[in-house]
Amino acid sequence: MAETDTYLTIKAFSQGVYKEKGSTFIALAHPVRSAAEIKTILEETRKEHHGARHHCYAYMLGQKRDTWRTNDDGEPSGTAGKPILGQINSNGLTNVLVVVVRYFGGRLLGTGGLIHAYRSAAAEALKNCEIAEMKVHDYFNLEFGYPVMKDVMKIVKDHDLLTTNQNFEEICRITVRIASSTTERILGLLSRIEGLRTTFLYTD
Repeated sequence: MAETDTYLTIKAFSQGVYKEKGSTFIALAHPVRSAAEIKTILEETRKEHHGARHHCYAYMLGQKRDTWRTNDDGEPSGTAGKPILGQINSNGLTNVLVVVVRYFGGRLLGTGGLIHAYRSAAAEALKNCEIAEMKVHDYFNLEFGYPVMKDVMKIVKDHDLLTTNQNFEEICRITVRIASSTTERILGLLSRIEGLRTTFLYTD
């Protein structure tokens, strides 16, 4: 479960362009949620920009910003993916993929020139993004007997919890959404209700 209530990400796709000594660097910034989604975007980008010499990228995933990767795609090690990731980090973003495609202009830029070019292109794409602060929630399934439904629903109402998938029969089941920073406290209150079972579903 997440430790903080919010994280920063981008709202929608955006791009930026940087040109240096005949080479064109096109940065494509995508909001993403999974490695599978990233794989699909990379495949589509390579098809769309099949004439580009390099398709370098970096991404960051997870509310804790603990899943990331960089790829230099044939450029000298550390000259492309790392500076792209640096721009993601400098903006404190997560759930974002930035791909920079390079159309080679015939002149070598050198290590310093490449780092500057990939960093500048990524920075331009992210500058053109609208950054959103997203609230983190934990989702739980609650299962309880009908006689204690009033106690459960009082906690739900008092703490303004969103409920879905409600099924009120002899055994009642509902899904609740809890702000992550209050999860421990809410679960403590729910644990006092006799016979209630909580099952963690996911964090979003």
